[in-house]
Amino acid sequence: MVFKRLREEIASIRLRDPAARSNLEILLCYPGLHALLFHRVAHWFWRRGLHLFGRFTSHVGKMLSGIEIHPGAEIGERLFIDHGTGVVIGETAVVGSDVTLYQGVTLGGTSLHKGKRHPTLADGVIVGSGAQVLGPIVVGEGARIGANAVVLNDVPAGVTMVGIPARMVEPRGKEHEFLAYGCDAELPDPLLRIIDGLHQEIVGLRSQINALEGQKTKPGRKSAPALPPSEKLRDTTDSPRKSARSLT
Repeated sequence: MVFKRLREEIASIRLRDPAARSNLEILLCYPGLHALLFHRVAHWFWRRGLHLFGRFTSHVGKMLSGIEIHPGAEIGERLFIDHGTGVVIGETAVVGSDVTLYQGVTLGGTSLHKGKRHPTLADGVIVGSGAQVLGPIVVGEGARIGANAVVLNDVPAGVTMVGIPARMVEPRGKEHEFLAYGCDAELPDPLLRIIDGLHQEIVGLRSQINALEGQKTKPGRKSAPALPPSEKLRDTTDSPRKSARSLT
């Protein structure tokens, strides 16, 4: 059973990482796999009330892999932690099957109470590098979290979230193959949408202003020539004096 699960995890890593050249290379050189092996032992201790042994085993795994997985966290099958350095998975986190995490990801808590305070990731979730998924929220099946996003609320299944705080940029229902880091270059940028909308509004306002200026100038009648800036300034400075003279 143990070796069968290990073979499944190695095979899943080869499917998701084109840099993997052999099963032996994955077994010896992938810190994400090493962290999972240590977590299984630490979690075994934790579930039997041997918390100190669980924490110590987890600590050893962290020193060797650079990945911190609390022994109380529940990890599903075929989790792939790519590169791995800086990944933190909290005590009450729940990670489903076939989830992919990249370096710098935090599945953290936002409160000090001892109950459920870490996120739950459903099957097939991809979390890009540096992303922070915080609090007792649920990330739906097949959702993708872009690099450096900060997720503070529940995420529907199948959507893509980017930004701080995270916003949905791609709706559910679109089928995709595996995407490294949870996003690609074809995703629409919500900020660019806003900027483009403002640009279109400015163009419309300019056309309205030009139309109003055209209505002010009647056909066959010349408008008064515009004063140069120096004359405008002189006229405004002389007007108070003219008003004072008229009063006297």
